[in-house]
Amino acid sequence: MILNKETAQKTAELLLQINAIKLQPQNPFTWASGWKSPIYCDNRITLSYPTIRNYLKENLAKQVEVLYGKPDIIAGVATGAIGIGALVADALGLPFCYVRPEAKKHGRQNKIEGFVQPNQHVVIVEDLISTGNSSLMAAKALQEANLHVKGMLAIFTYGFSVSEENFNKNNIELHTLSDYDHLLQQAEKSSYISSVEKTLLSTWRMDPANWNPQIK
Repeated sequence: MILNKETAQKTAELLLQINAIKLQPQNPFTWASGWKSPIYCDNRITLSYPTIRNYLKENLAKQVEVLYGKPDIIAGVATGAIGIGALVADALGLPFCYVRPEAKKHGRQNKIEGFVQPNQHVVIVEDLISTGNSSLMAAKALQEANLHVKGMLAIFTYGFSVSEENFNKNNIELHTLSDYDHLLQQAEKSSYISSVEKTLLSTWRMDPANWNPQIK
């Protein structure tokens, strides 16, 4: 869910500006799943731009407070959201931890890195939501450690219906600074894409597994 339309548009503009998001409808990317995709998103790039990372940090922190007040701890999802999650925790003056995709094979074999205690209230910070599976695995790990997951905040979501279903099924509330719809609006407005390309990009999300990247 988007809380603020202006923030959504500004976030999309900034991500396009630094190529954290690339749109190539005529020369699509191939994801690990084999899907042909007209979009590639790597929000870790934002950490290299102080003004932009501060904008994201401040707006994520503001939304944490608006939605959840002050939780006990902020958790980032490894590896993409470790940086931005730590920045949000710092802005709020809160402890921080991060969740690995799987437990380490050596040492203490931690899946959750950082000091956490049972019954703490935690808000999860994520950089990108696609299907939501890896994000929800992090939420499950925190719940298994007896923490109360208040919700999740992410920089950007593709807005797939499967991700919405997954979050609803797992009863985890998701909010994002921006999403695919606001991205396309902003990209057309700034002449990053044409109206024809916008139409093609809109069709991708309906059926990404079988999308045919041909402009007609």
